[in-house]
Amino acid sequence: MSDDINAVIQNEIDSNDVVLFMKGTADAPMCGFSAAVAHILEHLGVEYKDINVMEDNDLREGIKTFTNWPTIPQLYVKGEFVGGCDIIREMFEARELQDLLGKKGVSYSEAA
Repeated sequence: MSDDINAVIQNEIDSNDVVLFMKGTADAPMCGFSAAVAHILEHLGVEYKDINVMEDNDLREGIKTFTNWPTIPQLYVKGEFVGGCDIIREMFEARELQDLLGKKGVSYSEAA
């Protein structure tokens, strides 16, 4: 992975409380897995930055290497890699995602 892509990824993670590296955008996801995670975040009313990895092949491959995680989407909360779609879905259903957001000081609302 190039140092440039690594720096771009680290900057996004450092500059935003919640970052979702996804295929497509929150408004127009390009895969069901990305859509599922975006939907969970929107359901919780979480403000997050969506980053479309389909716009840049170096970014798409770089995020996998950066995290040592082979799939996209990838969710970061306050600089911490949380997981991909299956993990986020399981955490949401078990209320672990809501607990994590609360512990990290990220606003969310069940009524969103």
